[in-house]
This record gives sequence, structure tokens and C-alpha cells, in this order.
Amino acid sequence: MKYVLIIVIISIDKFEKIEVKNMKNIYIITGANGFLGNNIVRLLEKDNNNEIRALILPNDKTDALKGLKCEKFYGDVTKLETLEDIFNIDQKIKEKANIYVIHCASIVYLDSKYSERVYQVNVQGAKNIIQKTKEINAKLIYVSSVHAIEEKPDHEVMDENASFDPDKIVGLYAKTKAETTRYVFNEVKNNDLNACVVFPSGLLGVNDFTNTNMTVLIKKILNEKVPLVTEGGYDFVDVRDVARGVINACTKGKKGEGYILSGEYVTIKKIADLICEYGAIRPITKVVSINMVKNIAPLFELYYRLRKKTPLFTKYSLYTLKANANFTNAKAKKDLDYETRNIKYTIKDLVNEIKSNNNL
Repeated sequence: MKYVLIIVIISIDKFEKIEVKNMKNIYIITGANGFLGNNIVRLLEKDNNNEIRALILPNDKTDALKGLKCEKFYGDVTKLETLEDIFNIDQKIKEKANIYVIHCASIVYLDSKYSERVYQVNVQGAKNIIQKTKEINAKLIYVSSVHAIEEKPDHEVMDENASFDPDKIVGLYAKTKAETTRYVFNEVKNNDLNACVVFPSGLLGVNDFTNTNMTVLIKKILNEKVPLVTEGGYDFVDVRDVARGVINACTKGKKGEGYILSGEYVTIKKIADLICEYGAIRPITKVVSINMVKNIAPLFELYYRLRKKTPLFTKYSLYTLKANANFTNAKAKKDLDYETRNIKYTIKDLVNEIKSNNNL
């Protein structure tokens, strides 16, 4: 539906009519069926003025997008030729639309072993998306990670002002995010790319059709298959709050700027306590040191690798539980109107979703 605003200007001898039309918003979302991606689609589809184009890896499940108002395109970010269709927008439409590319697609990789596929998707795939974004003169929102920010000592506050040097980062996933973040900022500076970067912390919440590590852990706790937890914790945030932050970055994010989308520091023990409380099961009382678990982590990685499954914990994930997680999201709050809910409500909603869907 068109909305026409008629402004009548009274002059001595005539009336002038000025017509103002709403511009259409086109969102191209990579990794749209992923944890963050599908939550972004769920928020965007509430506005009928939004056209949503969802990029999905061929043969990937699309359960996360079932019933949602979006057009599905199949392609691989590492194969430039497969991206033609989703970026094909009629010139007349482009002239009358705001076009945003939200690049969520990446492989979250916690294994200690190097993976060429992870590098190709997270780095080369992003470069392909950047190339296509420039071709249609769209605005890019690159979803990086707080892991791309080099760690400061003694729990000093960490913000968006970082070098994003992969050599100063621990872990393959984090290194790829740092390298790509630096590439994005260089493209903004040297080739006039219209882009900003967001840095989410640890995602938790509903609509996790991909069964991320934390969701798997929560399900195991609800099934009372976790007799103990490790010490340590991290900064966790509700995926719905990050989704809203990403969408706000499309219109409010400044070119060449980065925004940390963090939540609050929570220990693994606190998360377990909340799960047990909302799941009405016996609390987990035993807490072991990270060093104790670290000794068996390589065996766990090997065991799950042989079974072609993702381990609940790895040497790298244990490292993050002891790392400095003191991030500030003040800039995102100021520029993007970023808001977060208390993590206990996130856990409560997730536990209720799992139990109501009998998805244990």
C-alpha cells in the first residue's frame, strides 16, 4: 500500500502539492536459516514494507524459516556464481529502495584442528559478499564477533577500538573473524564500501534450529545428563536482542564504525542453576576446575570428531571461559538504541520452548 503525504503550501495565488512516498526496504540475509539469521527474519517480516531475501546453503534444512515471509535463494558464499540470483535486483526497483546486506553466514568453529573450509567460508565467502554488495550499491552489515577483538589483560574493558590482527587472536574461528573485520574496514577506507560491523558476544535463546553448543548443553541439563559443570563464564546475550541490534545498524549504524552487541557476564554455574530452576529439576552442585577438564579436552575432541559430531567443549571453548569478557556495549546503546534483557528471561524462554516442543 502506498502512503501519500500531501503538503499544501498556501501562497498568494496558488496551491502546490508535494508528494512523498515510502521507500521499500530490501534485506539480503546470508545464513538466514541460522540461529541469528532466522531471528532477524522473524523481526523483519513484521513490517510489510520489507522485502526479505534469504540465502541458504544448498541442501541445508529450512525448518527455521517455515511459515516466515521471505523469498528463499540457494547459494554458497564461497562460489561467486551462485550469488547472482539473490543479488539480481531490477534497476528501477534499486532506484526506489533502501538495500541492506546482512552477512551472517559463517562457520562457528571451536575445534583445535585447522579447517580450510572454515577459512574459505568465513574469509573468502565474506569477500564475495562484499564484492556483490558493492555491485548493487547496498549497505553492508557484517556480523563479526567479540572474539575478533584482541583480549586485554586483567579484565580491562574492551571496546571497538582494536587492531583486528589475526596474529593477536586465539582460535581459528576468531582469527577468521578478525581478518575479515579488518578487510571490511579497509574496504570502507580505500574503496568507499558502505558498511558497518557488529560484534555479538555469546548467543543464547529461542529458535535455535541449528542446535548450537549452548543449546545442546541446556538440553542435556534438562535431561539430567550433566552431573557437574566447570568453573568460569562468559558474556552471553539474547539472540533476539542481537537481531534487533543488527536491524537497527542497517538504518542507524555509521559508515566505517563497529558496534559491540554484548549482554552480561554469566558463569556456567549460574546458567545451570537457572536451567534447573525453570526446568524444575535437581540443581547441579558439583563444580570442577577448568584445568581439570582441559586435560581431557583433546580426547573429547577426538572422540566427537570420529563420530562427526561437535563436542560440548574443546580446548578453545575452555580457554574462552577463563578469558577476559569485559566488553562494553555503550556505543551500540548510544548509536543503535541497543537494549538487552536480563539473561534469566532468556533462559526461561528457552527452557519453556524446549519443553513445550518436547525437544529434549
